[in-house]
Amino acid sequence: MAIKNKKSIKAPSTKKNSKVKKATAKNAVKKITKKASPKKATKKLVAKKVVAKKVIAKSASKAGKKSHAVTKKTSTSSVSKAKVVVKAKKAVVKKTAVKKPIKKAIIKKAPAKKVVIKKVAAVVKSKPEPKVKPSPAPKAEVVASTEKFVKIGVKTKKQLVPVTPQPVIEISNYPKNKIKTILISQPKPENDKNPYYDLAKKYNLIETFRQFIKIEGLPVKDFRTQRIDILEHKAVILTSRMAVDHYFRMCNEMRVTVPESMKYFCINEATAYYLQKYIQYRKRKIFFGHQTIQDLVDVIRKNREEKFLLPAADVQKEQICEFLDAIDIKYTKAVMYRTVSADLSDIKNLNDFDCLVFFTPAGINSLKHNFPNFKQANTRIACFGAATANTLKKHGYRLDIYAPNPKNPSMSGALDEYMKEANKR
Repeated sequence: MAIKNKKSIKAPSTKKNSKVKKATAKNAVKKITKKASPKKATKKLVAKKVVAKKVIAKSASKAGKKSHAVTKKTSTSSVSKAKVVVKAKKAVVKKTAVKKPIKKAIIKKAPAKKVVIKKVAAVVKSKPEPKVKPSPAPKAEVVASTEKFVKIGVKTKKQLVPVTPQPVIEISNYPKNKIKTILISQPKPENDKNPYYDLAKKYNLIETFRQFIKIEGLPVKDFRTQRIDILEHKAVILTSRMAVDHYFRMCNEMRVTVPESMKYFCINEATAYYLQKYIQYRKRKIFFGHQTIQDLVDVIRKNREEKFLLPAADVQKEQICEFLDAIDIKYTKAVMYRTVSADLSDIKNLNDFDCLVFFTPAGINSLKHNFPNFKQANTRIACFGAATANTLKKHGYRLDIYAPNPKNPSMSGALDEYMKEANKR
C-alpha cells in the first residue's frame, strides 16, 4: 500500500499548470488519510504532507516566474502599441496641416467663377428678346375684379356674396356752432338706457322725440291687386316687428289660417321673440340673425327649395332684395303697409332747434310736406344712411352730420364727435 501511494505522490511534470499540481497533491493527501490507520501511519503521513507541500511550493514559484515574464511581455507590447498609435496620430495631423492651405487656395479661386457667370449673364441680356403682345383679358374677368366681395357669417368662410359699394356722401363745411336743443325724429324710448339720454347728460342738451312719419296698414282690396297667394309660400322673412304685426293682420282679414309648418326667418333676436304674440315659439321653425339679413345666408341656402314671402312697406330698402337675388332665392315681395307723413302742426317753428336728426327718406319727405317754407339757416341736419342723405339734398337742404362713417357706425357716435368740437366754443 505504501509503495502505490508513493508512486501516486510523485511530483508532476513541470510542463503542466500550477493549478493542476495543487489539485493532485490535495487528492493524494486525502486518500492517504482515509486508507492508513491513525496510529501506524501518522509518521508517514507527516512526511508525505511535507513532501507534498514542497512540491506545491516549487510549482507555485515556477508559475509565478512564468506569470511575471508574461506581464513583462504584455507591458512591453502595450507600450509599443501606444507608441505606434501616437506616431500614427502625428502623421495624420501632419497630413491635415498639409491639406489646409490647398482648401484656402480653392476658396480664393472661387470669385473667378462668379466673374464668368456674370459675363455669361451679360451676353444673354445683350441678345434681343422677342416682343410678345399681351393677350387681352376677357370682359367677364374685368367686371369681376371691380366687384367687392364680403365674407358672410361665421360658418361661411368660403361662401362669398357680391355687395355693391356704398356711395360717397359729401358733408358741408358750415361753421360748427354750439348745440343746445335737438329734435330726434323717433318715438320716445320707454327706458332710460338710451345713447341719446347719455348725450343729453354729457352736454346739457334739451332733447325732443317726435316721429315725423306714421305707418298705415294696406287695405285688403289694395293687397289683392298684387295677386299674391300667402299659402303658396312656406317660409317668411321678417325684418321688423311692424312686418310681424301686418303679416298676421293681413292673414286674419283675408281669413287665411297660417299652417304650423310655416318657417320664420327673422333679422334679429328681438323680432324672433316678438312672434310669441301670435304663435307658439319653437326653435325648429324660427331662425334669427344678429342684425342684418346677411347673417341668415347659411339657413336660407339650406332651405333654398322653399318659396319665401317678404312682407314689406311701400318704401323698402333694396339691399334685402339685392341680397336674395345674389344667392338665387325664390321670393315674393308683398307690400302690406305704407309710410305716411305725420301731422306736425304742434311744432310751430323748426328754427327753435339747433339740430334735426332723420333716419329715413320718408322723414325728409314729411319735413318738406309739413314745413314747405322752412329755411335751414343756422339749424344743423343729421342723416343716417345714404338714401336719407340723398333725399335731403334733392329737397335743397344742407347736410352737416352723416352716419354711418368709418369712425362712427352709429348716429349717437357721430353726434358726439361733432359736439366735442362745436360745444367747446
